[in-house]
Amino acid sequence: MYRGRFAPSPTGELHAGSLVAALASYLDARAHQGEWRVRMEDIDGPRCVPGADQTIMQQLQQCGLQWDGEIAYQSQRNSLYQGALDQLLAQGLVYPCGCTRKEIEESQALMGLNLERHKAAVYPGSCRDGLQGKSARAWRFNAQAWSAKRGSPWVHWTDRRLGAQTQNVLDEVGDFVLKRADGLWAYQLAVVVDDAAQGISHVVRGQDLADNTARQIMLQEALGLARPHYLHTPLVLGPNGEKLSKQNGAKALDLSTEAAICNTMRLAASSLDLHTASDTFTAMSQLPSVLAQWTDEWARREATKIEA
Repeated sequence: MYRGRFAPSPTGELHAGSLVAALASYLDARAHQGEWRVRMEDIDGPRCVPGADQTIMQQLQQCGLQWDGEIAYQSQRNSLYQGALDQLLAQGLVYPCGCTRKEIEESQALMGLNLERHKAAVYPGSCRDGLQGKSARAWRFNAQAWSAKRGSPWVHWTDRRLGAQTQNVLDEVGDFVLKRADGLWAYQLAVVVDDAAQGISHVVRGQDLADNTARQIMLQEALGLARPHYLHTPLVLGPNGEKLSKQNGAKALDLSTEAAICNTMRLAASSLDLHTASDTFTAMSQLPSVLAQWTDEWARREATKIEA
């Protein structure tokens, strides 16, 4: 059974980029007669804006994107994340880390690592063999132990849009954080546990998240979880050529009038190279029909790309 999801962080209102991701995942689910779930990724409480989850739900409904089932909240799943960490600990695949950000940067500099190349710079493994008198701050996944256990550091997968992908997790990923120094769960562990708990079979999301896939596959394998099919959509870029995001001041969707909603949806569809009915979509009464036509267009183009 197909089950997809849209998983926004309630740190503000949806913008053009997040709507494109929502529309893509919605259309993919509907094209395969599947379920489309919504999950609020509110695990980083300090960044969340009170009431943003309700605003996001209202925005989705205004755009005709109705989800199936109840809304899930990461903040209510702490016991699941702890259970997963305990399972990894029992396998010897996690360890406590006492390094500060400054200490990690100093170690990387001594090793001559190119920090620009390693955007999320590979952790040098300073605490892999013990804390060396430091106090534990975070918990890290042991990529070295995982690679040795399976006999290879290479992770391979097929993205439905980007094609064959591969990553050497020792060189490009390293030992990544599962539980942060502030006690909050890291995105990588939470999303893997959530997708499995919700029975998510297909992940459709923005291309900026594609680099997370190898880490998530590592955790899926270590925890004995099924691997979803992945499709990463093109990003919506701002005038400066950067990805639209809340961090760089992306404007909230303009849904103030029927005309504004129609225009917003046409732009989102255009970003996904969907053009059926776009020229004639000028009234909200047309939205259900237009979404159905976009679903058919998506199905014709994408249905054959699902890889085993």
